[in-house]
Amino acid sequence: MGTNKELESKLSRVYALLDLHHVDGLLLRRISSFAWATCGADSYINTAATEGAASLFITREHRFLLTNNIEAPRLEQEFGLADQGWEFLVSPWTEPLKELNRLVAGKSIAADVPFPGAEDVCSEVARLRSGLTETEGERFRALGELCAEAMVSALQAVHPGMSEYQIAALVSSETLARGVLPIVNLVATDERVYHYRHPLPTDKKLDKYAMLVLCGRKRGLVCSITRLIHFGPVPEDLQERILATAQVNATLIEATRPGRSLGDIFVQEQQLYADLGYPGEWQKHHQGGLTGYESREFLAIPGSQEMVAAGQAFAWNPSIAGAKVEDTILVGAAENKIITLTPSLPVTVIHGVPCALALEVKS
Repeated sequence: MGTNKELESKLSRVYALLDLHHVDGLLLRRISSFAWATCGADSYINTAATEGAASLFITREHRFLLTNNIEAPRLEQEFGLADQGWEFLVSPWTEPLKELNRLVAGKSIAADVPFPGAEDVCSEVARLRSGLTETEGERFRALGELCAEAMVSALQAVHPGMSEYQIAALVSSETLARGVLPIVNLVATDERVYHYRHPLPTDKKLDKYAMLVLCGRKRGLVCSITRLIHFGPVPEDLQERILATAQVNATLIEATRPGRSLGDIFVQEQQLYADLGYPGEWQKHHQGGLTGYESREFLAIPGSQEMVAAGQAFAWNPSIAGAKVEDTILVGAAENKIITLTPSLPVTVIHGVPCALALEVKS
């Protein structure tokens, strides 16, 4: 499926949403939604922002791209969005919403963010984004390989005495060198791995053990991967925690099949934590969920009725204090495929699912 067919597929979903809500148009302001609807263009300037420097407004008759005079040339020339059929409406940077406010005045609209006078359809747009086309699946597989390569290269350069900032710099450098933006870059060393599930890097120096976490974004898609490295023999208790976490991860991947709800999968996971002797660990960190154009489109939570479908992507990240296993998968009609495999690193195969273990470096 080429870009034209990909775009046509997405527009058909948008038109169905317009009909469902009986509105004149759909306003897309999220960075993720912009990338989805334009088949991979970047509207962000600040990588930490939710909303970009350009918006889209889609009606049954027109497709408008609204931005300021700073961003318009880049979006038109480097991403070819005018050639893709988007009608540019450009405001001066001093009045960035001038054209948008004029365009939507008097219209009934829905939006993927809170916007004056608009019906909020953020969750519904996330569902639209999550159903990946064949072309998007190909881009996602390529992204997974790049993130895995970056992680392996970073791990190979890690050594005791490095600060967490220096390790994070390795991850960032290896990721950016492959044309991927590291939008999440977490590092913990030694006792911090046990204490914090979202460890922002610090100046603490590595002694023996480190956890590296990466979410990489390219053409809007986001891929997640976590790997562990230990210098010298891995203590028995830590080995047990990593293996238990890997078992949860394998079960999650095996259970993520079309027709299952995230709530049902979560119940299965909760029970496994208890059976493994770690009944409260699931409460200390989210377990992951549906991914795509956001690092998580929907989290798996108790009672969730979100259904798994073929063509979706999931990033599961079960954890037990001191251990975390995380990979990104594509759900196929016949089987799931892990797109962040790192075959050069240690793995254990559980239920046919390869799960990463800690890379043990001989001292």
